[in-house]
Amino acid sequence: MKQNHYEARFAGVGGQGVILAGKILAYGMVNYEECQALQTPTYTAQVRGGPTKVDVVIDKKHIEYPRTENIDFFLSLHQKAFDLYFTDLKDDAIVVIDPNLTQHIPKDIPQQVFVVDLVEIAKKEMGNPLYAMVLAVGFFAGVTKLIKNKNVQKSVIDNAPKGTEVENLKAVRIGFALAKEALKRKEDLVRLTLKDIDKNKL
Repeated sequence: MKQNHYEARFAGVGGQGVILAGKILAYGMVNYEECQALQTPTYTAQVRGGPTKVDVVIDKKHIEYPRTENIDFFLSLHQKAFDLYFTDLKDDAIVVIDPNLTQHIPKDIPQQVFVVDLVEIAKKEMGNPLYAMVLAVGFFAGVTKLIKNKNVQKSVIDNAPKGTEVENLKAVRIGFALAKEALKRKEDLVRLTLKDIDKNKL
C-alpha cells in the first residue's frame, strides 16, 4: 500500500452483496497487506431493497477515527444509494457507477467517473447479479493498486460462501481486467463493458 490512509465506500441496496465487498477488502488489507482496516456497514430501515453502504477505512499504521471523512473511492450499484451516499468525496476521488440502476449523475462533479456494467457482466458471466460486488472489489484493486491482485483473490477465497469460490474468482479477475482498461482512459467519463476486455487472458 503506497498511501498511508485511504477511504472507500461501496453502496447499493440490500441484497446486492455490498457488505461482502467491504468484508473482502478489509480482511485482505489486514491479513495480507499488513495494514489496519475497519469496515462500517450502514442499513436503512428497509433492509432488502433499501439503500445500504459499507465504508472501509484503511491505514498503514493506526486508524484514529473509524468513520469516513474524505472518501478516495466511491462505487454505486443503485440510484437510491448514489443519491443518499454520494457525500464527503475528495475532488480527485475515483467514482464508479453501474448504469443499469444508477442513471442520473450530476454533470458538474469534479471526479473522473467510470461507468461499468457490473450487474450485467455478473449475470452474463457468472449467472447471478450478486457477483457484481465481487467484480467491484476486483476493479477497486486494479484501479487503485492499494491491494495486490493475488491478495484480493486470497481474501475472496477466505470469505466467499462455500461452493462459490470458482465463480467469485472469475468475477474478481474480470474486475482486474476492467480496471486495467480503465487506467488507459483519460476522459472525465469512461464507459466500460465486457467487450472492452480479452476474456482469454483472465
